[in-house]
Amino acid sequence: MSALGVNAIGLNFYPASPRGLSLGQAADLLTAVDAELQVYALFVDPSIAEVEAVLGLGRVDHLQFHGSEPPDFCAAFGLPYMKACRVRDEATTLAEIDLHNAAESILLDSYDKQAAGGTGKTFDWQLAARLVAACDKPVVLAGGLTPGNVAEAIGAVNPYGVDVSSGVESAPGIKDLNKLKLFVEGVRSARS
Repeated sequence: MSALGVNAIGLNFYPASPRGLSLGQAADLLTAVDAELQVYALFVDPSIAEVEAVLGLGRVDHLQFHGSEPPDFCAAFGLPYMKACRVRDEATTLAEIDLHNAAESILLDSYDKQAAGGTGKTFDWQLAARLVAACDKPVVLAGGLTPGNVAEAIGAVNPYGVDVSSGVESAPGIKDLNKLKLFVEGVRSARS
């Protein structure tokens, strides 16, 4: 992954997701992760024991929470965390960001009643740009990003970073190397 120019990867520990990993699968993947890559462990409303089991694998640099986890829970593990906010409207999202003032960063994702993320749906990038401007910490943009729209999204929103999942898959949970390469090229073209 680092050969592509990626600086972080996320390991999904949400069992209901087609991208969800077991501890064994994650341990195998971590043996192949370059030392310079940052590793995020993604959760949706986990128990303390679930997070601690993942931390027991070692090599996790950041936590990423996509559920309704309270701030004290997110901050309880001694690692920096990113809080995902599923954007419904500006006021609700800003209130959630304010609630998680201890978060290292914020991830903006599409709101969907049925899913905690990975929907492949975009949301209003003008709203996202206002949220980025109002936030006093790094904001990562997610939600329906693909190789075909990531440069436009970065230009419209000016986020600190971008997060992609379904937009670079050949099937749910299966990453496509060519789509990953095209996505990174799109990011680079927007940043140059």
